[in-house]
Amino acid sequence: MPPVILGATSLIFFAIALAARKTLVNRHVTGADPYRQTRRQFTLDVVLYLAAGVGVVLANSIFNQVPLEYGGSYLVGCVILGFFTGLDTALARERVLIKDAMETKTNWKPPVKLYPVTHKFSYVAMAASAFIVVILTLAVARDFAWLAEEGRNAASVSEAQTAVIIEIMFIMAVVLGLLANLIISYSKNLKMLFNNETSVLEQVSNGDLSRMVPVVTNDEFGYIAGHTNAMIEGLRHRSRLVSSLQLAQKVQESLLPDNPPTYPGVDIAGTSIYCDQTGGDYYDYFPLPGGLLGVVVADSAGHGVGSALHMTTARAFFKYGIQHYRGPADYMESVNHYLTRDSEKTGRFVSAFFLELDLPNRSYRWVRAGHEPAYVFKPGEKNVTKLSGKGIALGVMTDQKFPVFSGNNLQPGQVLVIGTDGIREAMNHQHEMYGAQRLFDVIRENATLGAVEIQKAVLTSVRAFQGDMPQDDDVTIVVLKIQ
Repeated sequence: MPPVILGATSLIFFAIALAARKTLVNRHVTGADPYRQTRRQFTLDVVLYLAAGVGVVLANSIFNQVPLEYGGSYLVGCVILGFFTGLDTALARERVLIKDAMETKTNWKPPVKLYPVTHKFSYVAMAASAFIVVILTLAVARDFAWLAEEGRNAASVSEAQTAVIIEIMFIMAVVLGLLANLIISYSKNLKMLFNNETSVLEQVSNGDLSRMVPVVTNDEFGYIAGHTNAMIEGLRHRSRLVSSLQLAQKVQESLLPDNPPTYPGVDIAGTSIYCDQTGGDYYDYFPLPGGLLGVVVADSAGHGVGSALHMTTARAFFKYGIQHYRGPADYMESVNHYLTRDSEKTGRFVSAFFLELDLPNRSYRWVRAGHEPAYVFKPGEKNVTKLSGKGIALGVMTDQKFPVFSGNNLQPGQVLVIGTDGIREAMNHQHEMYGAQRLFDVIRENATLGAVEIQKAVLTSVRAFQGDMPQDDDVTIVVLKIQ
């Protein structure tokens, strides 16, 4: 068949395929799921090339009386061109999807089913190798047939060798060109995917969590992008949680006394140091009827947000009960009644130590509700008076009675210390506890100083004992120096 007729026929049918392509793309490709669009684009272009090739072969058979069996090589060429063209247009479709995803910001989740990149490369490599083998086989077979027709003289053989070499070189050049085009096209996609991922990760490393990585492909890149987004969402949640905890910390700090009260005859200092941003320790001072002073130190079981919320409830009852104060026992029983009613189903409890200080009469009374004992240090004496006594924690039994204990003969220079178990149970790298004896030694060494200095000395000693070990529990201490 004259090349002009073949070219004209091919032009007509490929023009028809090109005209139909736009409508088919809009109907079957752009409306599909993003993960399927590239596959549909590839399939559509291969089918269009094959359909155009079939049309050319049939037209030549009908109008130009060309036998159908001669159209096999032409159809193989159409399939091969359709394969490489389909891959190129599929990659172009993927680039469009990446750009759209960056603008619309709709899909952030990882793909449900993973199609590894290695599989895609393997399929393309095997298909390309098969096509090369088919093309070379057809070319060599045609040359052998031509040689058989022309004869086996030396000139014909030499001409056949030259033709075969030229055809093979031409075929390899065309195939290499098609492969190079695919590599360049895929490199563009990789660059876009890597740029999206790295730019977002750079922002995340700088603390900016406003962007996410668009998930377009269902291979490793989509999988990494989706899980990167899950990480970013987790960081956003953590950031919101940290902000909430910081607010909770400020609120809880506002619930503690800003400054100790000015009370004649006693120097007072107190502080709470939480192991988390919020904690379950609490202390407060209350002016009582008759010129008395009340001091409470409490510790909700555990630490962190749960303990902080529970202690906030307990604080409200401590504050409320002091308005109807009729003595240490009645006060603690009232707090226990309301706290048990609110928290007995939660299993949480609060240990507390309440001290009623009567400086005009140089006496004091206390109630111990499952809490660490307080200590009285007398100047010049080695022995320490422990303010202990029976009493279970608050929030366990509704109608629990609390015995009251008393002491007297307070003298200037004496030091009263009320703390939580976070002091005694502080641990170092050898898993040794700080213990009560170290606390006694520090207070004796600094007993001549003011309440604030004694408090600082205790906390400094505890931190030095722990070294770089993390603080495992909240620490609260109240120091009263009798003047």
